[in-house]
Amino acid sequence: MKKLFFTTIVLLFLNPSVFVQAESLKNKIEKIISTKKADIGVSIYGLQDGDALNINGDKHYPMQSVFKFHIALAVLNEVDKGKLFLDQNILIKKSELLDNTWSPIREKYPNGNIKMLLSEIIKYTVAESDNNGCDILLRLIGGTEKVNNYLKQIGIEDVSIQANEEEMHKEWNVQFKNWTTPLSSTELLKIFYNQKAISKNSYQYLWKIMLETKTGKKRIKGQLPITALVAHKTGTSDTNKEGVTGAINNIGIVTLPNGQHFAISIFVVNSKENISTNEKVISDISKLTFDYFINKK
Repeated sequence: MKKLFFTTIVLLFLNPSVFVQAESLKNKIEKIISTKKADIGVSIYGLQDGDALNINGDKHYPMQSVFKFHIALAVLNEVDKGKLFLDQNILIKKSELLDNTWSPIREKYPNGNIKMLLSEIIKYTVAESDNNGCDILLRLIGGTEKVNNYLKQIGIEDVSIQANEEEMHKEWNVQFKNWTTPLSSTELLKIFYNQKAISKNSYQYLWKIMLETKTGKKRIKGQLPITALVAHKTGTSDTNKEGVTGAINNIGIVTLPNGQHFAISIFVVNSKENISTNEKVISDISKLTFDYFINKK
């Protein structure tokens, strides 16, 4: 993390105009955040130039379905080691397709007892954020501890995954056991982009899936040009009786028109705003960041 910060300072020192632009971006984002009844964390990183900006970057935030990106990486690591295969069939029992949870797999196969390729389950889990698919993957690789160990092996320390989707749906506070920081999320995106987390083939497979993600169309992608490529993962909680939404999150990598990329992680937590406002916070920050990298001199 220190290296990332040092790189940013060097860039700003060598080009004072960049410092002015970066400060302007930071001020604009802080202005958005200051008016919202929510705890908001932001981390941004230019994957080619190392330019970085963090607001509440070291704070712990509940991940919700953002953790499905982490889980997918851990599963693909097992594929890379030859312990699993993308073309292997996985039996999905009816008992695994729980009701009262988001699950396109269950909607398509309500009676269960079907065999599905591992590659399909990963796609459902990441691109469509299938909760049952997520828990099937966790059981397949040996649970949350296996994911945590893998993340530490690749250098991600500020993350804790303790509960699966079924457990999170049973009690409000369980979601807070699965936490990360905006800075850690962006660092994981950086490691993924640089193909240091999984093999090249696995990277290309997951990159394509993340580009095809169907959830969160009004978040990072919301105000970007329709042609913009965004490889991302969302996270969304329920709203409790007190009107508090636990988490509206989005992390991802955006491809700029010049072919360069930036990673961005935004967490909107314990929000008393409505869903539209929470999502607009993310899209506003994403658009400001997109414009910043395009116009940076």
